[in-house]
Amino acid sequence: MSKSAMVRARVEPDLKQHAETIFQRLGLNATQAITMFYKQVELREGLPFEVALPTPTTSKTFQATDSRKDLIICKDADDMFDKLGI
Repeated sequence: MSKSAMVRARVEPDLKQHAETIFQRLGLNATQAITMFYKQVELREGLPFEVALPTPTTSKTFQATDSRKDLIICKDADDMFDKLGI
């Protein structure tokens, strides 16, 4: 399917810059982000989802997990619940 329709919108320059910086961090350009938004609107027949970067706490947790720091290994679900005190 060829891409021939154009979308134009006026936004505040600071908002545009901030959003495009986030898109870049997510590996997207503005066209890809807008296309993703439109596709989700179409699929959900309404306003879609929230796309956000992880909070600093979540990022720190992901990094710790990826480096296998502070992991608690459980044999099974029962062991996990025991370790959680549940």
